[in-house]
Amino acid sequence: MSVFVSRYDPEYAVRAERALTQAGHEVAVVDSLKEIGERALRAPGPSLVLLTGGLEEPAMRELLGDLADASARTAVVALTDRMDVDRIERWRGRGIDEVLPKPFDPDELKLVARRLLQREELVGRTRIVGRSEPIKVVLERVAQYAPVNSTVLIEGESGTGKELVARAIHDLSPRSGKPFIAVNCAALAESLLESELFGHEKGSFTGASSLRKGHFEIADRGTLFLDEVAEMPTSTQVKLLRVLEEREFMRVGGSAPLRVDVRVIAATNRDLEEAIRQGRFRRDLYYRLAVLSIRMPPLRERREDIPLLIHHFVQEFCRENDREFVGITEEAMEILQNYDWPGNVRELRNLVESMLVLTPGARIRPRDIPDEIYARANRERLLPVALPEDGEEGSAPATRRIEALLGYFYRDLKRDLDVVREDQRRLREMIREGRGLPWLESVEVEAERGIETAAVEERMPGGEIEGRTAEGDRIRFDVGSPLEDLERAAIVRTLASVDGNRRRAAEILGIGERTLYRKLKQYDL
Repeated sequence: MSVFVSRYDPEYAVRAERALTQAGHEVAVVDSLKEIGERALRAPGPSLVLLTGGLEEPAMRELLGDLADASARTAVVALTDRMDVDRIERWRGRGIDEVLPKPFDPDELKLVARRLLQREELVGRTRIVGRSEPIKVVLERVAQYAPVNSTVLIEGESGTGKELVARAIHDLSPRSGKPFIAVNCAALAESLLESELFGHEKGSFTGASSLRKGHFEIADRGTLFLDEVAEMPTSTQVKLLRVLEEREFMRVGGSAPLRVDVRVIAATNRDLEEAIRQGRFRRDLYYRLAVLSIRMPPLRERREDIPLLIHHFVQEFCRENDREFVGITEEAMEILQNYDWPGNVRELRNLVESMLVLTPGARIRPRDIPDEIYARANRERLLPVALPEDGEEGSAPATRRIEALLGYFYRDLKRDLDVVREDQRRLREMIREGRGLPWLESVEVEAERGIETAAVEERMPGGEIEGRTAEGDRIRFDVGSPLEDLERAAIVRTLASVDGNRRRAAEILGIGERTLYRKLKQYDL
């Protein structure tokens, strides 16, 4: 496995190279970020990029963007001398997996590098795409469950990738060289399901002209995946429970028990607890299936994975069909990330394939997105006009693009106005209660009431103004200081006083926590 270390900070680059080489990795110290990206993308297997500095530089963002766009099997670790919580969260949002302080502990660096490289190797072997926290949990569960023989229950909505996870567990298990048999319990009639699972003897029923082995026999020493297990009839549930407990069964029409060694993985998109209460699923079978369990998150709960999935499916489709892909615009990507994806990953994959067929060699734009997805993705927009129905005049792509632009403008304008109103409300309260900065000039803008101003100033000698925070700390600023500077300083001082606790800071400042988040982003804190 390859490790690429940036030479931005030569001292720490040498230290990191020494530690990771001792851990058995192939380490290369590289001068430019561009070269790091090229070598990481060419790496045949999982790789690790260690950044020794320059985390805020444009070239760094370009590198992280290139790695994300290419769906590279590359983990990124950064070293910094500023372990600020908000900075770390921002860096992780850009694609950095772990942040370690300078000076770093060599043993900790070795441990982090090994864990991240193992994760990337697991992603490659399982083909489970994503870097969100829910998917990291799924990958951890797959790695934990694979070596054992216990039954596994995978729960999640249709299209979330339950069979992919079941195959991953099988492929990583000691049974990987044996059969993996998948059965959709909802696709078989009740009269056929039992025969499909357990097989039948010749002449056991009309049409049984010969002996037939069931899926349990075929999957012997391998894995049997029972999809949509909640749709299984109650009579078949009883027989399945016996097989799980006794490891033996009889064919339909048979008289001699057969023993098998099969690991069962079941999946359902229904609430089994509710099915148990309604008497449609046996409680004892539920407990036997759910010895180990995994919940597959719907796509709307891991929207940050959507760009990765899109690039993955694009590469897969273009490779299979020898097509060229130019790219996708930011506006189109934003629309796709705003969509709720009721069909989850399966729906996303089908859409990507459809768009690539309809726009070969062209850059995917908002107008290339199907109308039903475009409309539902923008249903939360604040533009006070209705979308035209399909077939109506005005549903043309040009009209939709104009509508989208107006929607974005109106949304941003209203958000900014909400921030202004919140700030003015807070300032009025501070002035009225005498707990804030009484010298600030408050300007209130309301459509119904016009403009009201209230100004009270307390000037100090030397052209300075004095105020007090809610905690009583004294703050001085020069007359004429921009309001943004004063607000920024107040936020910084308050966060420092509460050790970075944003909820407590918001309470002290007298603003909502979401408003504080917006301010942190606005001032790049």
